[in-house]
Amino acid sequence: MKEVLLIKEGEIALKGLNKRNFEEAFIRNLRHRLKSLGEFEYRIAQSTVYVNPLSEDVDFDEVYDRASKVFGAAAICRCAVCEKDIAAICRTACEYCEPELARARTFKVAAKRADKAFPLKSPEICVEVGHEILEKYHHLDVDVKEPQLVVHVEVRDDGAFIHTGNRTAAGGIPVGTSGRALLLLSGGIDSPVAGYMMAKRGVDVACIHYVSPPYTSDRARLKVERLCEKLTPYLGDVAFFCVPFTKIQEALRDNCPEELFTILMRCIMLDIAERIARKKGMHALVTGESLGQVASQTMQAMVCTDASVTMPVLRPVVGMDKTEIIDIARKIDTFDISIEPYEDCCTVFTPKHPRTKPDPAAVKAALLRYDFEPLIEEAVENTEIKTFKHD
Repeated sequence: MKEVLLIKEGEIALKGLNKRNFEEAFIRNLRHRLKSLGEFEYRIAQSTVYVNPLSEDVDFDEVYDRASKVFGAAAICRCAVCEKDIAAICRTACEYCEPELARARTFKVAAKRADKAFPLKSPEICVEVGHEILEKYHHLDVDVKEPQLVVHVEVRDDGAFIHTGNRTAAGGIPVGTSGRALLLLSGGIDSPVAGYMMAKRGVDVACIHYVSPPYTSDRARLKVERLCEKLTPYLGDVAFFCVPFTKIQEALRDNCPEELFTILMRCIMLDIAERIARKKGMHALVTGESLGQVASQTMQAMVCTDASVTMPVLRPVVGMDKTEIIDIARKIDTFDISIEPYEDCCTVFTPKHPRTKPDPAAVKAALLRYDFEPLIEEAVENTEIKTFKHD
């Protein structure tokens, strides 16, 4: 039995003259995510993307799962395809939907006849298919208002498609249609969610992380790398920049006011991130800051850190509370990794009484007490780069 994917466009369908560019980006991303699973034919008609496997040994469960995570699709369904003949449609519906029909107690048939040349109208298709199902599954009753199962029949120009409903897909717009940005990825809960949310808005996201051996362990870095891997089903291939940060943190500890340590550290982190982002042709920085969540994430602190760079700093979770962020982290399967107890460099030399409302002039003066430029240049020069690919 021939099985294909039907992917319904979401926000893409609302685009104007550049709709085709968004569709091409979506197909390109979809093709990249599925290429290791086999050969597929892709085409678009009536705001629907058809994904047709060209071999029979494709792992269709994996195809379905991967495709559902590609940003740009509102809904997705796997369906059987047969010829546009009512006998074939009835037979295919009974066979393809057998697992669901066996479990259900009530059902109905919903038909759409996009091909107006098909001799039966939608209500007539429903009657014929429903009668065939009742003949084969005697335990079922018809319930047109609140059925446990809906068998969908779509008669299109190139065949009849049978399925049991759509699954909500990733939504958003295709990655790569809204520029490129560099995400400051810590080992915490918030920053992976921030990367996911920017990718959902079409941003091609790379990640940067700071390590401070011997104060931070290899396990802390590996934890962040595993977070990168968890993000690849949504972000696609992820470039990962790992910055040596020990010397800078020691210089901050020895030469700057303790109560400003965290805010000064974040200023330098953003400075380094901006330099790397500009070298790589990126357009913005992304952080997982949520307003008021910790001492360094007050509005005054954000004003100070923004002043340290000229590139836009995007904060997609800034207005969310922790439970909202955790819900998304669980959805994208990063939460369990994020709560592993391996400290990152942000927890090194944490002041006992951090300044929650720093004065921008005081922060600037503190940074001028010591010449950090050679250390910053050295950190940028020695940054390690690797790429995490989605299989």
